[in-house]
Amino acid sequence: MLIYAAKRLIVIPISVFVVVSLASLLTELLPSNPALTILGDSASPDQVAMVNEQLGVDKPFLERYGSYWGRVLHGDLGTSFFSHQSVRDEIFQFLPNTIELIVLSLVVALVVGLIVGGLGAYFRNRLPDKASKTLTAVLQSTPDFLLALMLIYFVFYLARIVPAPIGRLDVATTQPPQRTGFLFLDSLLAGDMTAFGNAAGHAILPVAALGIAYAAYFAKTTRSAMGRALSAPQVEFARACGLPEWRVVHYAFLAGRTPVLTYVAILFGSLLGGAAILETIFNWRGLGQWGLQGVLRLDVPVIQGFVMVCGLLTLLIFVALDIIVLALDPRISYD
Repeated sequence: MLIYAAKRLIVIPISVFVVVSLASLLTELLPSNPALTILGDSASPDQVAMVNEQLGVDKPFLERYGSYWGRVLHGDLGTSFFSHQSVRDEIFQFLPNTIELIVLSLVVALVVGLIVGGLGAYFRNRLPDKASKTLTAVLQSTPDFLLALMLIYFVFYLARIVPAPIGRLDVATTQPPQRTGFLFLDSLLAGDMTAFGNAAGHAILPVAALGIAYAAYFAKTTRSAMGRALSAPQVEFARACGLPEWRVVHYAFLAGRTPVLTYVAILFGSLLGGAAILETIFNWRGLGQWGLQGVLRLDVPVIQGFVMVCGLLTLLIFVALDIIVLALDPRISYD
């Protein structure tokens, strides 16, 4: 297992290099000009040329490309064209918000998906199973941003039971001292339960929107995996031995947990940037929203940093998934 993990970790820098290189090349091929985005369409050619020189985009692509990787090797990811802040500092500022949103949403998706899928597998071809398949189909065909807008309208606007979707904290709530960058953890470390409760209230709608929308994937996977396990000879033998039904269902779930874990890793990687629209709707100030703004502004250092961190984290997650699956099921081999 250690040898396999070492081989996969060696490949990660090469994969990140290729992904960031492709992103840089695609950015270079775009017809837009960062200087025009900054100055506006009314800027004169001299002004555009001056800003391009200040940004360094007037140099040949290969020269800028080599200079970029030279800075990366020293831990410098560049400076944003618009905020004039270090890209590395902005990543550390926005990444914790996205990780909190993804983790909380996946917990909701797992709980809802396991319940819906488990009921469908246990009561196969009966009324609960039909209801489970119908609910799964509805959730799978509903975009997360549409579900978010519906929740805002019904839960916030009509019912008034959650705070306004204007960010992570109310305007009147003081931000706790930043120690880790994670708002919930920083609130607990500071003993500021007011900020913690306010942050939890603001997290209800985005977490519910993402969690419910992606619960369909876990429900479908759980129904399929547990359905096969419940019809296996081992389960029939366990029932013949007189084991309690809850124990039989528990064993069936353990037999089908590998596909569920795989979906956790896949969704975590995809939501690093895929939650950008939802983060924008709720002004969550996460990594996806930051990266989307960088793309719209043609902020090349931000785009490169965004692609790099998403690619690196996704590859690390998949390596961790393979190791966990190997540990849980020794029958699996990646030789």
